[in-house]
Amino acid sequence: MKKRIMIVAGARPNFMKIAPLLREFRKRKKYFEVLLVHTGQHYDFEMSEIFFQNLKIPKPDIFLNVGSASHAIQTARIMIAFEQVILQVKPSLIIVVGDVNSTLACSLVASKLDIKTAHVEAGLRSFDRTMPEEINRMVTDSLSDYLFVSEKSGLRNLKSEGITSNKIYFVGNIMIDTLLLHMQVINKSNILNEYGLTKGKYSVITLHRPSNVDSDETLLKTFDILNSVSQKIKIVYPIHPRTKKMIKKHNLMNKFRKLNNLQMVNPLGYIDFIKLMKESRFVLTDSGGIQEESTYLGIPCITLRENTERPVTIEKGTNHLAGRNKQKILAKVKDILNGNQKNGKIPELWDGKTAGRIVKILSMNG
Repeated sequence: MKKRIMIVAGARPNFMKIAPLLREFRKRKKYFEVLLVHTGQHYDFEMSEIFFQNLKIPKPDIFLNVGSASHAIQTARIMIAFEQVILQVKPSLIIVVGDVNSTLACSLVASKLDIKTAHVEAGLRSFDRTMPEEINRMVTDSLSDYLFVSEKSGLRNLKSEGITSNKIYFVGNIMIDTLLLHMQVINKSNILNEYGLTKGKYSVITLHRPSNVDSDETLLKTFDILNSVSQKIKIVYPIHPRTKKMIKKHNLMNKFRKLNNLQMVNPLGYIDFIKLMKESRFVLTDSGGIQEESTYLGIPCITLRENTERPVTIEKGTNHLAGRNKQKILAKVKDILNGNQKNGKIPELWDGKTAGRIVKILSMNG
């Protein structure tokens, strides 16, 4: 009898993590029946559909269509809708990825209904509980039966939280599976020509976290940073819908648009964005995934946060923590432009085989 498994995705950071799993499970159709659940946490084309197209993810079997809302309301909507799905479908296991609200909500529902849960990217910790994602990570890990870890810090964190070692598996970074699989297509992207860019002659910025974009004070700090950096190198800014909404809310769009060397563009699909990053001089970001991708690609990354849940990107990779400290950021930009950047290494098991390891472990455990 086939083992029925549900894979849950809800927001853009999830899609690069589920695609390799779906491919691996397809190789084992005899043993697994896999259903894809999309909660609809990110539901517009730019943030969802285009990634499904780029990564050749099949149409979801179940779409919950919860939409955006406050953390509490969105989590509650997902839980209510997902409970009905679980009761109807009766899977033996659900797989959740990352740290978004869908991850927390679905693992909580499954746990209360005595359905086993596997968490991909378990054990990551920023040790900053003001980040909603940190709460999602901690709760999901405490509920999960299989904890699949992407870097060694995750092993230490889970052990210190008292989670038994027989639940924990160091499997590597599933994001890199997707990156390697699509590298030939990425290299063929025409995005630089479309935007009139030259390799190594521009930088890229992405910002979306509430701590960076929700108030006029933080947005003005961001503007001040971009103003200074743009005097040294062109900046391409694929603007997140949330950030765009906040810039408009605080009547700052004209101010940003007047920066001569800042090119604001719509959100990009996976293929075009990775190409944009791969050919850039450096990246400014508050995204966790971009810290990992830039480390693999060897592109310097300046993270506009006070902490990171992915310390291996600093210890071995190309990442630098700078917060919103303008002096730190400009000093690092100067170093990079002068060629004084650290040579990062690819972390252990970031080899494109993570999904295979996960599916093999699940196959061996009934």
